[in-house]
Amino acid sequence: MLSIFSWFGYRELSHAESFRLIRQAGFEGILLWWDEIPDCPDYRQHPELARRAGLCVENIHTQFEHADCIWEDSAAGQAVYEYYLQCVDDCAAFEIPTMVLHPLRTHPTSPQPSQLGLERFKRIAERAEQRGVNVAVENMRGAQAIARGTWVLEQIGSPRLGFCYDSGHHHARHVPEADLFAQFGHRLTALHLHDNDGTDDQHLLPFDGTTDWSAQMRRIAATGYRGPTALEVEPEGYAGMPPEEFLARAYERAKRLDQLRNSV
Repeated sequence: MLSIFSWFGYRELSHAESFRLIRQAGFEGILLWWDEIPDCPDYRQHPELARRAGLCVENIHTQFEHADCIWEDSAAGQAVYEYYLQCVDDCAAFEIPTMVLHPLRTHPTSPQPSQLGLERFKRIAERAEQRGVNVAVENMRGAQAIARGTWVLEQIGSPRLGFCYDSGHHHARHVPEADLFAQFGHRLTALHLHDNDGTDDQHLLPFDGTTDWSAQMRRIAATGYRGPTALEVEPEGYAGMPPEEFLARAYERAKRLDQLRNSV
């Protein structure tokens, strides 16, 4: 199955229209943003809207603006923790198999790891086990952020706590010693595939940056991952391109990735 993130950058479109165009382009699956922000005040209606358009809801992406707080002994930290627990419950209620979360915001002043934060992640994993939901920890940019996600996965062996591989994050600030597939490929639960020139997280269409996609898809295939090939792309580098054309290009690139992955 080929999937794409529901928010692909065309703010003038309603969500119902976005879902229709995504399906029209050929995609069968969708990744949903799961938080109330100006662009998504009605986000709880999106699973039904997406399914009406003929799309399978692959996973939800949780908000990350306050992700750092989970490591803090504060009201904000408790609020983020409770939000993640609610997202687990929401996945079960809306029959969505997986939620993706950031273990860190990656600000220069991000807090140090704490036992409290780790205990919160353990309880989130326990809730996921109870609800039959997967929680996928996304790799972030830079050594500190990679290390934080790695530590969470190393410390918590829950079968419901997995790994979301974000190719753009890894390529933009590559840490050579961080062989994420070797460490956690057996726990790969979700993909965020997009491209950049190696300097920043640009969310380009695959093959428009400097990622070696042949090697990338071989590594993904070698993990045994059987889930969708999923894009997380945005149109900032394609000024003036109509959404239909952007989605058509995105679908063509997703098919090329899937062919590389399945040719191994």
